[in-house]
Order: sequence, then C-alpha cells, then structure tokens
Amino acid sequence: MAKLIRPKNYQALLDMRQTEQGIKLIKDFFQQNLSTELRLHRVTAPLFVLKGLGINDDLNGVERAVTFPIKDLGDAQAEVVHSLAKWKRLTLAEQHIEPGYGVYTDMNAIRADEELDNIHSLYVDQWDWEAVITREQRTVAFLKDIVQRLYCAIRRTEYLVCESYPQIKSFLPEKIHFIHSEQLLQMYPDMTAKEREDAICKKWGAVFVMGIGGELSNGQPHDGRAPDYDDWSTVGEDGLKGLNGDILIWYPILERSLELSSMGIRVDQEALLRQLKISGKEEREQLYFHQQLLSGRLPLSVGGGIGQSRLCMMLLHKAHIGEIQASIWSEQMRAECIQAGMPLI
Repeated sequence: MAKLIRPKNYQALLDMRQTEQGIKLIKDFFQQNLSTELRLHRVTAPLFVLKGLGINDDLNGVERAVTFPIKDLGDAQAEVVHSLAKWKRLTLAEQHIEPGYGVYTDMNAIRADEELDNIHSLYVDQWDWEAVITREQRTVAFLKDIVQRLYCAIRRTEYLVCESYPQIKSFLPEKIHFIHSEQLLQMYPDMTAKEREDAICKKWGAVFVMGIGGELSNGQPHDGRAPDYDDWSTVGEDGLKGLNGDILIWYPILERSLELSSMGIRVDQEALLRQLKISGKEEREQLYFHQQLLSGRLPLSVGGGIGQSRLCMMLLHKAHIGEIQASIWSEQMRAECIQAGMPLI
C-alpha cells in the first residue's frame, strides 16, 4: 500500500455515470482519429494464443503469462496475451497489407505479476496498432513523424473532452519533446530511470523517450524490452541506438510522469538476430513467429500500443485507474481509495 498516491484535496470532477459516458466518448473519438491519422482498419484480435509459437509478447522476459489447458486439443497449453506486438505483424502478412496502411485492434490482457497502484492493474486494455513500412522508412525521422501524429490525436481528444465537460481544463502542451534515453541519462546521471522520466516530463509536459531496451553508458537499459519486436539496437542517423520509445506526459493530478504509449519500428531479420544474441535468447530463432520473420514472410512494420484506461484516466482527470476500469484490488486499497476520494469501480 505504500505505492498508493493520495493526491491532496482530490475530488473527482465527474460522477460515476458521467465518467462512464466520458469513457465512451474518448474511446469512440480517439480510435477513429487513430484510424484516420495512420490509415488503419480495425481487425478482431485473440484473447489468447497457443504457447510455444513465439507469438505472445514477452514484455521484460520475467512476467508470467496466464495459461490454461485446451481440452479439445489434447490439453495443449494456451496463454492469455500480454500484448499483440507480434500477432499484428503476422496479420499484416496474412491480409497482404500494402506499405502506408495497417491495422488496429482492441487488446485485452491479464498481467498477473503487475504491482498494483494508481496506474497499474491486473487488467490491461489498449489499442494495439501496426502498419507496413518500406525499408527507407526505418529511420528516426519517420518514427518522430508517427509520434507527432499520435500526439495530435491525443490533443484533439483532450479538446473534445474539455468542450464536453467544461469543469475539465486542458493541460497538455502543444508539442511533444523528443529525447534519447542516453541523452536523458547524461542530463540526470544520479537519478533512476523513473526519476529521469519524471524530471524531463515535468520540464516539457509531453516527451517521447527513444532508445529503450539497449544498454546505455551506465551498463543498464533505460527499461526492459523483449528482443523480438522493437528495434532497439540499430544505430540511427543521430548516432544513437534505438528506433523505439515511449510517449510520456507530466500528469499534475499525481505529480508524476505517465506513460501513454510504447511503440517503435520493428526488427528486421538482421536486428532480430542481433537482439536475440544480445539477450541470450538465440533458441527463439526456431519458433514459428521468428521463422516467419527470418524467412522473409513478414513485412517491415512500425507499431505500438496505447493504453485505453490510462488515456481515459488522464483525460478525465482521475487519480486511480480503478476509477476507469473494473478490476481486482485488495480490500485495503479499496478502503484507502474511498478515504482519499477516489472510489474504485
């Protein structure tokens, strides 16, 4: 319970009914903007995949997937997805999507190892998206352009919310600031990665931190990334490694940074082999997804995930993600949240 943030004098600006209406408003409007901005069409996604195919997202490589046996398949093991980072790329190939177009979907996941607090829940819902790109677009400049488009869609959604609920005031800055995780380390060498994110977000309001997953000059990555979807080991035109990153904003309600999206240009064959070797995961080369990629059957792509509940929480000025979504919380947390003026659904 020490991780629960209790904002001083917090009072929800919307009641529960208004909140539910606001959630629908945000989700309907943002996903349409996402689709239009990046030329994506909606697809239906799985809640679970077969274990052992290399399709599930491994996140930081330590989180346990929720598994269960399938009676009609001889008790073959299925895994609830962590995200659809690799599944989407298979879908692009299956649907023969052309460069400049892509797909998005509603992703629902269970992350049983999550440490529960104001912004982390056992239940994860996000818009997962993926688009086909050309070899020439595998650049930092192209990645930044995609980030700016996504941030514009977020700000348009904020404007709609403020127009619909005048008691909610805009706080997002006009532009998003770009910085590489190595540059961030040099700026704040005595801070932890999380403290560095807080510091840079408080300074700029909205930041895209690039190059997440690769080792920095202090011998540590800024944060963990699986080796088989984002390309975090390629050297970009700025001389720094990494074609991926996180969209972070300074959230005044909690007085901390808030990650809204993780995204990046995906690995090609060369980057996949390099990152599997760096991570000591060469055995994955034999898995179905990895064989499809290494044999050239999958298109080059860019993609990511945008947290639905977290975006709604931020735009509706809520102090706890449990005010937005229904999940499981300890009785102690529920009691303390009620005391703090943030009753959980």
